[in-house]
Amino acid sequence: MPSGDDPSPKLKGREIIVAVCGGIAAYKVADIVSTLVQLGAGVTVAMTAEAQKFVAPLTFQALSARPVRTSIFELSDSSDPQHIALTERADLMLVAPATNNTIAKVASGLTDDLVSLMVCAAACPVVFAPAMNHRMWENPIAQENVAKLIGLGYRFIGPEPGWLACRNVGLGRMTEPKEIVAELVKMLGETDSSPAKTPKKINR
Repeated sequence: MPSGDDPSPKLKGREIIVAVCGGIAAYKVADIVSTLVQLGAGVTVAMTAEAQKFVAPLTFQALSARPVRTSIFELSDSSDPQHIALTERADLMLVAPATNNTIAKVASGLTDDLVSLMVCAAACPVVFAPAMNHRMWENPIAQENVAKLIGLGYRFIGPEPGWLACRNVGLGRMTEPKEIVAELVKMLGETDSSPAKTPKKINR
């Protein structure tokens, strides 16, 4: 962890959106947000309605020191009712845990909740950190959606094999927060040499 008096934190001046979806791994995202803030990033959290059943928005508000976006038409900024401007200012957007439902929505262009809308409107690289049952992850439709998104330039971190919330062991566990943060720092370093905020592909 960086010290509180670090004069040059790694992510100073960076803006990151963390979009939280409805999965048990949502509690791990609190650690991601806290670490990103400690590294100097400005972090804005958006949550699906399902995500709020696992972690209260107040948790992320306390960690980020910013309002948490939970609704498409929540008018925290009257000039940006759908929060699209947030994605224009961001250097990177992380979707974690990325559920099968959200991945499928983005792959099909469906924007019926705040997170899917923000992903589809993003002008910055978007990174998914999936977490789901191993059979859901291995389903041919899910794999087709992931392949489509990777082909379009979206990035994926994980999932990893391990113990799942469904009491099974398999491929579907969200990558640990420490590793996700390390990947994000690396990706943001890549954008330093690229003036345009365009999605970049990553082999995973």
